[in-house]
Amino acid sequence: MHAITIPEPGGPEALVWAEVPDPVPGDGEVLVEVVASAVNRADVLQRQGFYDPPPGSSPYPGLECAGRVAALGPGVTGWAVGDAVCALLAGGGYAEKVAVPAGQLLPVPEGVDLVEAAALPEVTATVWSNVFMVSHLRPGETFLVHGGSSGIGTMAIQLAKAVGARVAVTAGSPEKLARCAELGADILVNYREQDFVEEIRENTAGAGADVILDLIGAKYLDRNVQALAVNGRLAIIGLQGGAKGELNLGALLTKRAAVTATSLRGRPLQEKAAIVAAVRDHVWPLIGGGVVKPVVDRALPMAEAAEAHRVLESSAHIGKVLLVAPSAGA
Repeated sequence: MHAITIPEPGGPEALVWAEVPDPVPGDGEVLVEVVASAVNRADVLQRQGFYDPPPGSSPYPGLECAGRVAALGPGVTGWAVGDAVCALLAGGGYAEKVAVPAGQLLPVPEGVDLVEAAALPEVTATVWSNVFMVSHLRPGETFLVHGGSSGIGTMAIQLAKAVGARVAVTAGSPEKLARCAELGADILVNYREQDFVEEIRENTAGAGADVILDLIGAKYLDRNVQALAVNGRLAIIGLQGGAKGELNLGALLTKRAAVTATSLRGRPLQEKAAIVAAVRDHVWPLIGGGVVKPVVDRALPMAEAAEAHRVLESSAHIGKVLLVAPSAGA
């Protein structure tokens, strides 16, 4: 098969479409013929040499894919060759085939085509696990998501609105904020021109946000704590603004607030399977009913992954950037 390889870490040009050995599904795994994958910030970090794949996983980038079941490994039940699926991966999505633990497979939701389905596994698993399974966002609460026009942000807006929360977003342009509003965001903050702490307080009568989903990390840590409501929950899932910051424990104590930081890629298989099962139970019906939809900025041929990375790093996109495998045209 062919896959995007990284012979040496570097810029987007470090991504090389090359012939590599076919993967073989092991015990409890399914071989998927990939139709499409999606680009995530973790892929950029891997390309730069800062985020190695977990031991035993594929060396190729790509944390999600959609395609068709090509073969079943020993011990797999509940799936059949030819099934249309999408999958959460620890790596290997930028390839024509990938071996996936069966617990990380999902059926393609009703009403979603196979290419678009590649935009769903990572964002739905990340948002559902952090905002709902960990932070327990409830109807009527105020939810703030940073980077509202990103793949994570566009999914978080829709899921929070679906459960009856009030949604605030930050984004860096009027165009991006307008798209967030179309998806249901109630409070729009241009982080280049406005202070999100002041805007959240003003729009909540001083109460603050009950749950904050943060991709930035250290740069926003203190201000996120300031923006939290009493009994608020801050979930950190990215470090785009640095890894080390000062945490005001006094403010946390006063607000009886909580800070959690999680990643998805390196979790044990059973934890990933539990998250995927929860997504299938809670999110898939919303997608099938048209309440929640994948947001796709553009789709490029998989061999042009370097251009897809340039798009992601420019932050000019809204929603997900997809990579389409040659098999999609078969």
